[in-house]
Amino acid sequence: MSALVDHLAGLTGSRDRDVVDVTLVQAIQDLLRPAACAVYRRVGEPGRLRWLTRAYLGPGVAIARSDPAWFDLDDLPPLESEPLRCAALDGGEPVQARLGNLYRCVFPVGSDHEEFGVLEVDTAAPLGSEQVRVVGSILRIYRNFHALLDYGERDMLTGLLNRKSFDDSFLKALGEAMTPGDEPGLPMDQAAGRRTAQPGRHYLGVIDIDHFKSVNDRFGHLIGDEVLLLLARLMRGSFRYRDQLYRFGGEEFVALVRCRDEEAACGVFERLRSHTEAFPFPQVGRITVSVGYTELRPHDSPAVAFERADRAVYYAKGQGRNRVCSHAALVLEGALVETEKVGGVELF
Repeated sequence: MSALVDHLAGLTGSRDRDVVDVTLVQAIQDLLRPAACAVYRRVGEPGRLRWLTRAYLGPGVAIARSDPAWFDLDDLPPLESEPLRCAALDGGEPVQARLGNLYRCVFPVGSDHEEFGVLEVDTAAPLGSEQVRVVGSILRIYRNFHALLDYGERDMLTGLLNRKSFDDSFLKALGEAMTPGDEPGLPMDQAAGRRTAQPGRHYLGVIDIDHFKSVNDRFGHLIGDEVLLLLARLMRGSFRYRDQLYRFGGEEFVALVRCRDEEAACGVFERLRSHTEAFPFPQVGRITVSVGYTELRPHDSPAVAFERADRAVYYAKGQGRNRVCSHAALVLEGALVETEKVGGVELF
């Protein structure tokens, strides 16, 4: 029991969601001694929903494992391939069934608004009502802590990540980008085989709403807020589940994405631009965005990479707005001069 209490203290002592999920399965492992225990998250978009492994402990696995952070969505198991998990999500209650020599109990995991994942526990005997109740209590702590993380990490208006959470995500992405080769995905169970992280590069994009001040001036701030909310929704629909989306304040948004090359990155940002241009914003009508992006470089800081993308946005606005500009391409064309910042001093 003391080990369980230690794990619960660890669960609420970290701001890293990866660590929180690992701590959860370790707590369940100490409590029930199951054959296997895992947290899976539902990811993707309607028609392409998949299961992402967040943390797994099982036979021969001493340290919790997870799927790589970046790889193709189609490499993940389809949602319908796990009917017991779907039943738990749909019903919002734990579901238990016998699978071969083991019993599997699946608990829905989510926020106050939706069930977005499951905790899956395999045991030699079915869980009793008291065990189910205790696991449910642990999951309430888990849910409440995620709500606190959301409160600190998300923009209150749009629900996107906020400026405070950007630096940590940036440094984590930079570390992945600088690792020579991606580590292969680890097996989730005896039948899952190995999944590998998709090769690629990280790009930072700055997205600015064109003429947003005139929207506030003409229609008022309530309508302006509605535009921000709708753009955030368009961003969620235009980017991929693994892309990280931020609102930095006002009409300025940021996306941290991973793509195979510059052309693919341009396609991701161009998709948002075209979706925004085509969307009929109520009362306001047509809204456009200007986007500038840059590839992350070794030894980048968040401020330096952001400044490169921001210079590309500034250029896009100067060329008529409603366009996507690459900082690297603009430098090659001679439209921008390359600079390198060291200790806050610009070197040309």
